[in-house]
Amino acid sequence: MATSTKRSEIESLERAFWQSLVDDQPEVASGMLTPTALMVSANGAMSFDPPTYEKMARNPKHSLLDYRFSDLDVLFPSDDVAIATYRAWQKYEKDGATIEEDVVDSSTWLRIDGKWRCAAHTETRAG
Repeated sequence: MATSTKRSEIESLERAFWQSLVDDQPEVASGMLTPTALMVSANGAMSFDPPTYEKMARNPKHSLLDYRFSDLDVLFPSDDVAIATYRAWQKYEKDGATIEEDVVDSSTWLRIDGKWRCAAHTETRAG
Protein backbone atom coordinates (compact mmCIF):
# COMPACT_ATOMS: atom_id res chain seq x y z
CA MET A 1 0.00 0.00 0.00
CA ALA A 2 1.37 3.42 -0.94
CA THR A 3 2.47 5.71 1.89
CA SER A 4 0.04 8.43 0.74
CA THR A 5 -2.87 5.97 1.02
CA LYS A 6 -1.76 4.83 4.48
CA ARG A 7 -1.30 8.46 5.54
CA SER A 8 -4.85 9.32 4.43
CA GLU A 9 -6.14 6.29 6.32
CA ILE A 10 -4.44 7.37 9.56
CA GLU A 11 -5.66 10.96 9.15
CA SER A 12 -9.21 9.67 8.65
CA LEU A 13 -8.94 7.48 11.74
CA GLU A 14 -7.74 10.39 13.89
CA ARG A 15 -10.67 12.53 12.74
CA ALA A 16 -13.16 9.68 13.20
CA PHE A 17 -11.87 9.06 16.73
CA TRP A 18 -12.34 12.70 17.74
CA GLN A 19 -15.67 13.01 15.91
CA SER A 20 -17.05 9.98 17.75
CA LEU A 21 -16.47 11.87 21.00
CA VAL A 22 -18.25 14.98 19.68
CA ASP A 23 -21.10 12.70 18.57
CA ASP A 24 -21.20 11.04 22.02
CA GLN A 25 -20.35 7.62 20.55
CA PRO A 26 -17.34 6.48 22.60
CA GLU A 27 -17.93 2.89 21.50
CA VAL A 28 -16.72 3.95 18.05
CA ALA A 29 -13.48 5.29 19.55
CA SER A 30 -13.00 2.28 21.83
CA GLY A 31 -13.34 0.03 18.78
CA MET A 32 -10.21 1.71 17.39
CA LEU A 33 -8.07 0.88 20.42
CA THR A 34 -5.63 -1.94 21.07
CA PRO A 35 -6.66 -4.33 23.90
CA THR A 36 -4.56 -2.20 26.25
CA ALA A 37 -3.80 1.41 25.35
CA LEU A 38 -1.83 4.22 26.94
CA MET A 39 -2.51 7.93 27.30
CA VAL A 40 -0.36 10.78 28.62
CA SER A 41 -1.87 14.21 29.24
CA ALA A 42 -1.79 17.03 31.76
CA ASN A 43 -3.74 14.67 34.03
CA GLY A 44 -0.89 12.14 34.05
CA ALA A 45 -0.24 8.77 32.46
CA MET A 46 -2.77 5.96 32.32
CA SER A 47 -3.36 2.55 30.84
CA PHE A 48 -6.84 1.31 29.94
CA ASP A 49 -8.80 -1.24 27.93
CA PRO A 50 -11.66 -0.36 25.55
CA PRO A 51 -14.49 -0.80 28.12
CA THR A 52 -12.65 1.41 30.63
CA TYR A 53 -12.10 4.03 27.91
CA GLU A 54 -15.84 4.04 27.11
CA LYS A 55 -16.65 4.57 30.77
CA MET A 56 -14.20 7.50 30.98
CA ALA A 57 -15.55 9.03 27.75
CA ARG A 58 -19.13 8.83 29.03
CA ASN A 59 -18.30 10.96 32.10
CA PRO A 60 -21.09 13.59 32.13
CA LYS A 61 -18.72 16.15 33.70
CA HIS A 62 -16.50 16.24 30.59
CA SER A 63 -17.51 16.28 26.92
CA LEU A 64 -15.84 17.29 23.67
CA LEU A 65 -17.93 19.85 21.77
CA ASP A 66 -15.77 20.69 18.75
CA TYR A 67 -12.23 20.39 17.37
CA ARG A 68 -9.98 21.31 14.45
CA PHE A 69 -6.64 19.85 13.37
CA SER A 70 -3.65 21.54 11.77
CA ASP A 71 -0.07 20.57 10.96
CA LEU A 72 -0.97 16.88 10.80
CA ASP A 73 1.95 14.63 9.89
CA VAL A 74 2.32 10.86 9.86
CA LEU A 75 5.51 8.85 10.16
CA PHE A 76 5.70 5.14 9.27
CA PRO A 77 8.71 3.60 11.07
CA SER A 78 7.55 0.24 9.67
CA ASP A 79 4.70 -1.02 7.50
CA ASP A 80 2.51 -1.77 10.52
CA VAL A 81 3.32 1.22 12.73
CA ALA A 82 2.14 4.80 12.23
CA ILE A 83 2.83 7.80 14.42
CA ALA A 84 0.60 10.81 13.85
CA THR A 85 1.43 14.26 15.21
CA TYR A 86 -0.75 17.34 14.96
CA ARG A 87 -1.97 20.48 16.60
CA ALA A 88 -5.59 20.54 17.71
CA TRP A 89 -7.93 23.26 18.81
CA GLN A 90 -10.54 21.79 21.08
CA LYS A 91 -13.65 23.10 22.74
CA TYR A 92 -15.00 21.04 25.57
CA GLU A 93 -17.18 21.22 28.62
CA LYS A 94 -15.69 20.34 31.99
CA ASP A 95 -17.62 20.61 35.24
CA GLY A 96 -20.13 22.97 33.61
CA ALA A 97 -17.53 25.36 32.16
CA THR A 98 -16.81 25.65 28.44
CA ILE A 99 -13.08 25.60 27.71
CA GLU A 100 -11.19 26.21 24.48
CA GLU A 101 -7.54 25.29 24.16
CA ASP A 102 -4.79 24.57 21.69
CA VAL A 103 -2.94 21.31 22.19
CA VAL A 104 -0.24 19.29 20.49
CA ASP A 105 -1.06 15.61 20.15
CA SER A 106 0.46 12.38 18.96
CA SER A 107 -1.03 8.94 18.41
CA THR A 108 0.71 5.66 17.75
CA TRP A 109 -1.24 3.27 15.55
CA LEU A 110 -0.48 -0.43 15.01
CA ARG A 111 -1.85 -2.49 12.15
CA ILE A 112 -3.19 -5.69 13.72
CA ASP A 113 -4.87 -8.32 11.55
CA GLY A 114 -5.18 -5.75 8.77
CA LYS A 115 -6.83 -3.01 10.90
CA TRP A 116 -5.21 0.06 12.41
CA ARG A 117 -5.59 0.30 16.19
CA CYS A 118 -4.47 3.14 18.44
CA ALA A 119 -2.03 1.96 21.12
CA ALA A 120 -0.93 5.28 22.62
CA HIS A 121 -1.99 8.92 22.62
CA THR A 122 -0.32 11.98 24.12
CA GLU A 123 -1.60 15.51 24.55
CA THR A 124 0.24 18.63 25.69
CA ARG A 125 -1.01 22.17 25.87
CA ALA A 126 0.51 24.21 23.07
CA GLY A 127 3.00 26.81 24.29
